Amino acid sequence: MRILFAGTPALACPTLAVLDDHPDHEVVAVLTRPDAAQGRHRTPHPSPVAEEAARRTIPVLKARTLRSGQTREVIEALDFDIAVVVAFGALVPEELLERPRHGWINLHFSVLPRWRGAAPVQRALMAGDATTGATVFRLVEQLDAGPVYNSRSYPIADTDTAGTLLRRLANQTPDLVTAALTDIAEGIAPTPQPLAGVTSAPKITPDDARLDPSWSAVDVDHLVRGTSPAPSAWGELEGERFKVLLTRVWDQAEELAPGELSASKKHLLMGTGRGTVELVTVQAFGKKAMAGADWARGAQLAPGTVLE
Repeated sequence: MRILFAGTPALACPTLAVLDDHPDHEVVAVLTRPDAAQGRHRTPHPSPVAEEAARRTIPVLKARTLRSGQTREVIEALDFDIAVVVAFGALVPEELLERPRHGWINLHFSVLPRWRGAAPVQRALMAGDATTGATVFRLVEQLDAGPVYNSRSYPIADTDTAGTLLRRLANQTPDLVTAALTDIAEGIAPTPQPLAGVTSAPKITPDDARLDPSWSAVDVDHLVRGTSPAPSAWGELEGERFKVLLTRVWDQAEELAPGELSASKKHLLMGTGRGTVELVTVQAFGKKAMAGADWARGAQLAPGTVLE
């Protein structure tokens, strides 16, 4: 098939590579988000998908929205059979969904209908789910509600963060897309999603990522792992924010009040509403990430210090 591939972050690159290398398919163009400012000097850089496409000499289209503009006109004139979406980052208008003969399909990192939305892996970790997965479905106007071609479940490890889990899913699921393309070519229709079990996975906001020491140690750990590496859980001391990138539920008895910090040579602990959590990796504003105990020494934490 002639494919328009739509994606932006690095996690979309494994699927792009598999499709471009496949003998039965041709990626005729890549659609991605515009260059984004990065680094201290805010220099514009192309998306990882744009860089991968350039390396493979695939034409690149860039657009912030598909509701109007030159990119939309190019897509409307493009000769392609189907569009494959992996984390593109913008909604596709209904008129464009009907443009290719076989529509648009999306590789989504959850087992739908659980966790429809922009942050399915993050929300699964924050909720303490034991499993997650990936689904290939046909795009419709309603968010992540289209009929399903296939899906696969994966266990979530106790040490998984959103970053590690997304990378694993991205690398292990491109075959779901190629299998769906085979089904489509053979005329196999997708299956409607069940009406029961729908949950929402909206984008994580800074307020969502704030540490709440009144939660249990387990729930704090879920929050940190679900928001790591970005946007990162955060707390506040003396009016200064700091990020918490990695935690571990502490399995030894500690008498700490919720939010109370206790530092030793090797560990930084925080009391919670039920149990204690170790702040394994911490990052002060404008600084590099470091071990929690090292950060505590630099911050000169007084005994009995409590998060604001």
